Amino acid sequence: MASMKKKDNSRRKFIKQGLMASSIIIVPRHVLGGCGYTAPSDQLNLAAIACGGKGRSDIMNAAAGKSERVIALCDVHTRAKNGVSDTVKKFSKANFYQDFREMLDKEKDIDAVTIATPDHIHAPAAVRAMQQGMHVYIQKPLTHNIREARMLTEMAREKKVVTQMGNQGASNPYQVDIQEWINNGTIGKVSKVYVWTNRPVWPQGIRIPDAAPKQKPGNLNWDLWLGPAKKIPYTPGLHPFNWRGWWEYGTGALGDMGCHIIDIPFKALGLKYPTDVECSLGTVYRKMWTPEFLPESCPPSSMITLHFDPTPKNNTRLEMTWMDGGIRPPHPDLIPPDDDIGGPGSYNGILIIGEKGIISSDEKARSVKLYLEGEEPLELPRVNSEPEYGHHQQWIKACRAGYDSPEHKALTSSFDYAGPLTETVLMGNLAIRSYNLVKEGKKGQREFYGRKKLLWDGDQMRITNLEEANQFVRREYRPGWEI
Repeated sequence: MASMKKKDNSRRKFIKQGLMASSIIIVPRHVLGGCGYTAPSDQLNLAAIACGGKGRSDIMNAAAGKSERVIALCDVHTRAKNGVSDTVKKFSKANFYQDFREMLDKEKDIDAVTIATPDHIHAPAAVRAMQQGMHVYIQKPLTHNIREARMLTEMAREKKVVTQMGNQGASNPYQVDIQEWINNGTIGKVSKVYVWTNRPVWPQGIRIPDAAPKQKPGNLNWDLWLGPAKKIPYTPGLHPFNWRGWWEYGTGALGDMGCHIIDIPFKALGLKYPTDVECSLGTVYRKMWTPEFLPESCPPSSMITLHFDPTPKNNTRLEMTWMDGGIRPPHPDLIPPDDDIGGPGSYNGILIIGEKGIISSDEKARSVKLYLEGEEPLELPRVNSEPEYGHHQQWIKACRAGYDSPEHKALTSSFDYAGPLTETVLMGNLAIRSYNLVKEGKKGQREFYGRKKLLWDGDQMRITNLEEANQFVRREYRPGWEI
């Protein structure tokens, strides 16, 4: 009973419930503390898991208001050159930890946490935070694998916490214009979408670097960096960024950019789970007639094809083609040959191709054009009045308002939406990894048996025509890191 009483009297619950007794005379707070005063009981207590690089900007943007305070910071590298020291200096009163598990267990007053670790740590950190009733903001992709994305989506509902994924372009107001063009039938039914990126811009499609334990920085906790991944000696070239190119830690070009780029058509067309997926991959040859075979590495380039059933917003079957590694789609006739497709330089982009026109956009709806037959292109201006379109502050306001509030429902990438989006992105990676499934064939030659269209049951999270592909729906966890 003592623990229940402690839980019922927690400051988090106090903030959410407020003063309910009608017999109490409430004196306006500004009378007690002056104009602009915010009482400590009304402030959100924030924490950051990873506070260098993107983690630094996430906690800075989340704490940009006057009604939040950062009380705890966590990073496995105490003096990393990617901004950890600057973050610690900025929030000098915050307690610092290297192990997020220790931080979450000790800091009982945390209301909300930002997570910007490598992909393989996203779910372990988020699960632990949500289990303790904390609101969560996670960098894209939401998780490392499909099963984790479904788990976080369901847990957020169960624990009634406010969530947001860090694909900040989702909050760009120009996305609303794209959605209205679809809703109004401006370009007609859409049967084809192209999405692409110039990523990877880091080493990928190569062997993992050799271990070199003596090169480990003294202020880096390598074991905590590995987290649920297999225990290996310190390996240069993984931390702090190039981990993205190996499946044990990252999710490749799709994981890095898919939640930005696919978000725009996914939301506008009201998509959910794809019905099938197939892929083809770029190949590297170091020897004549001998392609490199590196199933532990993300590929140097890929093309993924996904199909979706009709939706209330788009009553026709849709084919979506993803390309990365510098591959991009052909230039449609409707778009003038000297115009970029997608964003500037055509490096990243989206083409939504309808019966009556085409919508072209970059990865965050900063460069949007509408092409209709016989009309001059309509180009939306590039305006950004708030840091990252207010994506963090909208989450903060929703945290203060509480779960299921209008502010919560207005979020552009809460886990209810970001979960299915991330699952779709990671379907591409499932196809890539299945593409490299191999057994020994005749005369000792490799026989690749996963190079086919894979049929997907989204509700059950299963490939129905190749059982071995289902191993990539989830991952194996190092003992002690299971979720």
